Amino acid sequence: MLSRTIKSSLKRVPRPLAVSGLKVTNAVAIRSMHIQSSNRAFDRPMNLSFSRFASTTVKVPDMAESITEGTLTAFNKEVGEYVNQDEQIATIETDKIDVEVNAPVAGTITEFLVELESTVEVGQALATIEEGAAPEGGAAAAAPAAPKEEAKPAESAAPAASAAAPAATPAAAPAAPKKEAPAPKKEEPKAAEAKSGATFTNFSRNEERVKMNRMRLRIAERLKESQNTAASLTTFNEVDMSNLMEMRKLYKDEFLEKTGTKLGFMGAFAKASCLAAKEIPAVNAAIENNDTLVFRDYTDISIAVATPKGLVTPVLRNAESLSILGIEREISNLGKKARDGKLTIEDMTGGTFTISNGGVFGSLYGTPIINMPQTAVLGLHGVKQRPVTVNGQIVSRPMMYLALTYDHRVLDGREAVTFLKTVKELIEDPRKMLLL
Repeated sequence: MLSRTIKSSLKRVPRPLAVSGLKVTNAVAIRSMHIQSSNRAFDRPMNLSFSRFASTTVKVPDMAESITEGTLTAFNKEVGEYVNQDEQIATIETDKIDVEVNAPVAGTITEFLVELESTVEVGQALATIEEGAAPEGGAAAAAPAAPKEEAKPAESAAPAASAAAPAATPAAAPAAPKKEAPAPKKEEPKAAEAKSGATFTNFSRNEERVKMNRMRLRIAERLKESQNTAASLTTFNEVDMSNLMEMRKLYKDEFLEKTGTKLGFMGAFAKASCLAAKEIPAVNAAIENNDTLVFRDYTDISIAVATPKGLVTPVLRNAESLSILGIEREISNLGKKARDGKLTIEDMTGGTFTISNGGVFGSLYGTPIINMPQTAVLGLHGVKQRPVTVNGQIVSRPMMYLALTYDHRVLDGREAVTFLKTVKELIEDPRKMLLL
């Protein structure tokens, strides 16, 4: 009789039960329960099935159509830390950009499934996150089990459990400093490099081997492909920078105050290149399928930017439709994204012409390499005061050497020289750019 009463009461349970903070999978997961009316004891224990908070696997995200794998370079969080949804937890280095891996759900990281510096593929599991709200006291509350294990001897030595609790409280305090421990580890490679470099003194015989990162490997591959494929030839000229420098001196403060953009030289050279390309369209062309020339009515300029990981060439779209100041603004934005490692695949693809400014590092002369599958690259160099002849008089002028490396399969010498000469003339008299 009593058994029927319990069963009927269980049917009226309005919501799932919770035992010790764990959820019961069914409304009531009790297979059978027999109670003896004589002594009211169970014949056998209750069979309860429980489930912990759901666990989510973090996978390598889609990166781009042309990128299927990368190198896991960093975990931004640690096991046991709480993360918010869309918070970055890892970084993957590819041959073009760094890809951020974000948490798909909010919860606590329970395990990392891949070691650092491992090659990972799109869709591969990286980590597991146990969903749930942030623990009380923030992420510090989700401390590793190590401090608790250290408190176990205190528990065994204590006469009662109440005495062990105060001992565990101070032990949990060092958990926060322990989370900061990985930070110095990240600096260890730099410290090792500095230490290694300091040993290169007189008669030193030390050697150091550093694995090339993916970006450097890709740069090497692309540059060698350029040398092996293009019929490269370089033509040179020099440009008097007096008028452009005077214009910049007159208006740079005004433009900086009104727009927040610094007026440099790259904007003028990019605009001059776009105007010169209208006269010589082959500079902006490319070879397709080894037998077809593709001519464009737009100019997407790849701007070479040096970063700690290597040279990148983010693309300035439709530069022919922008003013000098508009070009400067876009170049500034791309340069900042490149230095911060925020460039996307879209920022890096589709250039039709490249400008490389080695002059910012003090280069006087050089021959740039074509950025395949483009046809030409313009190299800018340092501005130096040199004696030149002007109207029969020897005067000192700020001069810059220009270099145009071009693919002779597409461009003939006459066209290449004409292009570079046009750029020279537009820079020496910037007012002409308003007439073209």
